[in-house]
Amino acid sequence: MKRDFSSLAGRHFDLLVCGGGVYGAWTAYDAALRGLSVAIVEQGDWAAATSSASSKLIHGGLRYLETYDFKLVRKAILERQRLLELAPHRVWPLRFGVPVYKRSRIGMLKLKAGLMLYDFLAGFPDAEMAHRYFNHARFSERFPALADDGLKGGFTYGDAQTDDARLVLELIAGAMDAGAVCVNYCKLTGLTETSGQVSGATVQDQLGNNGTEVRARQIVNTTGQWASASAPGRDWCRMSKGIHLVMPAVLADEALLLTAQFDGRVFFMIPWYGMTLVGTTDTDYKGDIDQVSVESNEVAYLLAEANHYLKTGWTEADIVGSYAGVRVMMRSDHASPSAVSRDWELKTANNGVHYSIGGKLTSAREDVAFIVDTVCAQLGVDTPCATKSQRLPWAPESNYEQWSVAVIARANQLGIDRESTQWLIRRHGKRVGEVFSVISKTPRLAERIIPGLPLIYADLLFCARNEMVVHLDDLLRRRMPLLILAKLDGKALRRLAETVAVVMGWDEVEISREVEVCRSGPCPR
Repeated sequence: MKRDFSSLAGRHFDLLVCGGGVYGAWTAYDAALRGLSVAIVEQGDWAAATSSASSKLIHGGLRYLETYDFKLVRKAILERQRLLELAPHRVWPLRFGVPVYKRSRIGMLKLKAGLMLYDFLAGFPDAEMAHRYFNHARFSERFPALADDGLKGGFTYGDAQTDDARLVLELIAGAMDAGAVCVNYCKLTGLTETSGQVSGATVQDQLGNNGTEVRARQIVNTTGQWASASAPGRDWCRMSKGIHLVMPAVLADEALLLTAQFDGRVFFMIPWYGMTLVGTTDTDYKGDIDQVSVESNEVAYLLAEANHYLKTGWTEADIVGSYAGVRVMMRSDHASPSAVSRDWELKTANNGVHYSIGGKLTSAREDVAFIVDTVCAQLGVDTPCATKSQRLPWAPESNYEQWSVAVIARANQLGIDRESTQWLIRRHGKRVGEVFSVISKTPRLAERIIPGLPLIYADLLFCARNEMVVHLDDLLRRRMPLLILAKLDGKALRRLAETVAVVMGWDEVEISREVEVCRSGPCPR
């Protein structure tokens, strides 16, 4: 994956996609697979905003059953199943536990009914995904970190997990393989129109300060919170902020779905890269869309709610990392953001620009198929969507289970520990052999970067060399999320910057500048 701003100039594209989050990446990938000439530009790094600030879940949305949003749940569950099949390296099963206490807002019978409906909407899944009941003793044994006082028992059910930023990156890589021009750190500065209809855009290279006009027959805006701040977007959108905390490990390989005591809304505790991800909040947001940060009152809320359920409570000193993101939803009169539908719609402005509004990480692929269908209809192209059945770009072609066994055996020969191997598979899919080649040449690169995290030096160097990294925080927040998984001081950041300096072409001045941004600047950029 090589960045080339100059490839935007002098061409007339069928489609220009503005915004490099999950909806933009899926749009570029889908359209390129259909044979359209495609360009996608992103003002920062790929997945730099909301698409790297999610709960990292591919799920049906059990909580939406309470608002009778059965259509959305069914849609998301079917997409979850599709992605589990098409991208087993990128989307993997994750079971959730739901404890029931004497004080619980939802009791055993109501929860049982909801889970039966969830299974029904999933087409009565196999044992890996179907719900199960556990009495007090067995549920407590399964989740030993949970407080026992008042625990009546609980259920588990199946959903799935991903690494959101790497999902976006894989789609961008797939779009490039299919012929799309993909440029990060490239800012949209204006639209050009002919007879009142959009005919292109002007863009600015954020690295070289060069500008160019990109001619395009169709334009799709997938910029999320920036679209909501535009003139048409203000009438279509509502913004909601959510934060997550990264905490020490208290779970094994299953997650928890919990209900907040304060306001009754759902939040999660999720195992992620050996740590615990806690979130999310859900509050209306009208602040600066370029500076979305974690506030102290939001931290206090999540800690208090988590501590209602834990035997040993957390304090602020236990927080390893945190991040905030802004969801864009369809405009609604509901007082609470949590009551607003997470469904999606496509709007088209008078000048012909298409705007993607709302949506979910899970259902983005299906929503985007509609976007590209619309674009193709405008262009007179009759090519069906390929993403319904085509495996993701980095998915192994052979039987996944057999392939995984062979990969694990090879990793063991190279001295890579089992947990790091599992995450290498999830992060790189069939490209994992290229990471192994790095270790074959330099065996010490099989070592973990930080002892408690399953991320190794060979992976760091591979990402720096091959994944369109521009800045250190691209590498340490989105290619591998070390900035939120560990408390990295200036010395540790410099060590990592120096490790990749030759690959990145950084001199001492640039190393110092990159380290300072990671120490003091907000992440993502």
